[in-house]
Amino acid sequence: MSSVHSCARALARWPQRPGQLQHAWRLPSNNTFSTSPVLAGNRAIVYNTNGDPARVLSAFSFPELPPPPPNTANIRFLLAPINPADINVIEGVYPAKPEPDVSLCQAKDHPIFVGGNEGLGKVMDIGEGVVDLQKDDWVVMTKAQSGTWSSAKNVALSDVLKVPKGLSEAQAATITVNPPTAYNMLHDFAQLAEGDWIVQNGANGAVGQAVIQIAAAKGYKTINFIRDRDDVELLKQHLELLGATHVVTYDELSDKSLRAKVKTWTGGKDIRLGLNCVSGKTTTLMARLLGNNAHLVSYGAMSKEPLSLPTSLFIFKNLACHGFWQTRWYSNKSLEQRQELLKTLAALMRDGKLRDPDHEVFTIGGTESDVSASEKICNLLARLGQGMYGKKVLLRVEETA
Repeated sequence: MSSVHSCARALARWPQRPGQLQHAWRLPSNNTFSTSPVLAGNRAIVYNTNGDPARVLSAFSFPELPPPPPNTANIRFLLAPINPADINVIEGVYPAKPEPDVSLCQAKDHPIFVGGNEGLGKVMDIGEGVVDLQKDDWVVMTKAQSGTWSSAKNVALSDVLKVPKGLSEAQAATITVNPPTAYNMLHDFAQLAEGDWIVQNGANGAVGQAVIQIAAAKGYKTINFIRDRDDVELLKQHLELLGATHVVTYDELSDKSLRAKVKTWTGGKDIRLGLNCVSGKTTTLMARLLGNNAHLVSYGAMSKEPLSLPTSLFIFKNLACHGFWQTRWYSNKSLEQRQELLKTLAALMRDGKLRDPDHEVFTIGGTESDVSASEKICNLLARLGQGMYGKKVLLRVEETA
């Protein structure tokens, strides 16, 4: 039996509601999915091979979820971010690999993957033995690469955390990647005290903006480096409103006079922590601003250039360098520690110290056909790949009508 028929046969075993439309898999040679009318109720953004997301992604409708098995819950996804790492996963270049979604297709020779790592879900139904969740609770995923670009999913109780009350949908949907990355880098390496200084590049990114806000809430002072652009003064004002102490372009960083300015700003106090998501020459220059016994933490390499540091920083300043990956932090921590971090970040958000990310909600409507929805999501990913969005994109995939 072909993988196509195996998938269609597996889908046929799902319960169906009268009047709904479902779609069976047909896998053409160009790795996109087309459909034939059958009963359905949900939709996911899927792919079956790695490559350019604008070419390999498709929308796929699938049936209403059956009642949840013991120790699981059925959730309706409300919002799911499209993060840069999600794109890297689809391209096949990210270290964390997703597992095939066997609930959509059990054919081993043609695995199906659902996009998305981060997202906010609402509990719709709980299975026997679930005591910590109830209907309408909000949850976020604890399992990496869970496939959140979907309207609904059955999840194990161990793969979700309950979201504290009082957050917006956007705050809750984005609470598990960027804010914890910022928080943990500020707390896990240098023992900072109120009034201490931090330098960071990529300061206008989602993590960088979270660093600014959390640092300001803690009384830390920040020097933030950004790429020059036409509206750079507006961007500087925005970051300063978030709590940035100083905002400097990479062109200004290249000017030798900056080191004297920095000493004036800090009153000669050593800068003890540097955060790097760019690498290349700008990070080399930024690292020279660090003081004795400082820590440089790298969590990205947007320039796609290697990290190059003078040996003198290690010999004479005792510089310590670290890499940080939030996924690894999660894998090394208990569920209780993860829940505690979630509560801490939620408190910062409720207190107005950590704002909603600047975002746009992109909706895949329930009345759209799979073909139309596929074109829509691929066009979005193409524009994201060209840098045509300045805001965080939050995806909402509606139930199919």
